[in-house]
Amino acid sequence: MPQHVSLPSYRDTVVANWVDYNGHLRDAFYLLIFSLATDTLIDRIGLPETVRNARRRSVFTVEAHVNYLHEIKEGAQVRVDMRVLGYDAKRLHLYLEMFADSRDEPVAAGELMLLHVDMEGPRSVAFDPDVAAQIRQLANAHAELPPPAFAGQVIGLPKHTQQTQHTVA
Repeated sequence: MPQHVSLPSYRDTVVANWVDYNGHLRDAFYLLIFSLATDTLIDRIGLPETVRNARRRSVFTVEAHVNYLHEIKEGAQVRVDMRVLGYDAKRLHLYLEMFADSRDEPVAAGELMLLHVDMEGPRSVAFDPDVAAQIRQLANAHAELPPPAFAGQVIGLPKHTQQTQHTVA
């Protein structure tokens, strides 16, 4: 990674009520952690709570993809690094990688599509110029990074393994 590129990060700890009957972080809580991390990024681009309230603007998640790469347990210290993969006037495409404890490899990766919203409608609106400038700055810096390992994946079974079920009338 180029040394001058910093990634917005979020840190948390896996707590007991996030753990399932197998002793692992529940699948839904990977997305919760990614969602909490996204709040950090939203603040970073100039939309902290005070600005959102004053401008009556917010950001909604309109699509999410999660790759579960390794199980983690209660007490794990997690870090989520975030990258801007793309943006337009109203949307922001993010890539997130979650790391646990001292692991060098991610335990999860995800993509989120965010939509900027005027809460008076609610309806989608273009990012305000100051916010758009922050997004552009991050996106340009992140464009220098190698392609993300798990971005753009599509869910599906290989055609040769798919079995179809036929219903009998």
